[in-house]
Amino acid sequence: MPSTSTQLNPTQLHLLKMFSYAKTDRDLDDIKSALSAYFASNIDKAMDQLWDDGSWNNDKNEAILNEHLRTHYAGK
Repeated sequence: MPSTSTQLNPTQLHLLKMFSYAKTDRDLDDIKSALSAYFASNIDKAMDQLWDDGSWNNDKNEAILNEHLRTHYAGK
């Protein structure tokens, strides 16, 4: 079986270098919180843009809230 390798992008390489400084569980929790806050902020900005350009509105929110998302399992 041939060996496959994955090349890391510059962001991944930088994060790996930064992670070497995290020595405790608290450090890991802080990193997780910081990354979560970063991605949450990006999502907020993207949603604001969708609202501003009219691609998203309350009608779409209501449609999602009322959407049936359960999977029907045969025999149940």
